[in-house]
Amino acid sequence: MRMSEQQWDEVMNANLKSVFNLTKAVQKPMLKARSGSIINMSSVVGVKGNAGQANYSASKAGIIGFTKSVALELGSRNIRSNAIAPGFIETEMTGALDEKVVQQWRDSIPLKRGGSAEDVANLTLFLASDMSAYITGQCINVCGGMLT
Repeated sequence: MRMSEQQWDEVMNANLKSVFNLTKAVQKPMLKARSGSIINMSSVVGVKGNAGQANYSASKAGIIGFTKSVALELGSRNIRSNAIAPGFIETEMTGALDEKVVQQWRDSIPLKRGGSAEDVANLTLFLASDMSAYITGQCINVCGGMLT
């Protein structure tokens, strides 16, 4: 309700337009190589929404739709496109939050803990590797069961 158009545009440019621009940049060399793996970072908020974050949620949902479209467009050239949707990941940013708020988040997650940057990195490594050679067009949640 209070969001300005400028706030909307800033988040869309940072989160969604950047994914478009990067995909445009890597597409040609991947097409030439007839191989590649594009991995986009979304968020569980792009899957389920979040009050007060319509711009962020829309941008992250847009990344999921974009990822799926790219998978359909480039799959025949052996280029895979997937998205990762992290949930509550404990970082320096979350370290600045009140400990009671952080504990409430942890308590609401089935695994009863926040994730780590390493949890997200491990999935990224898997999707970049040949171990995921038959996975494309997917959005994989790294959320400790938060969306279950």
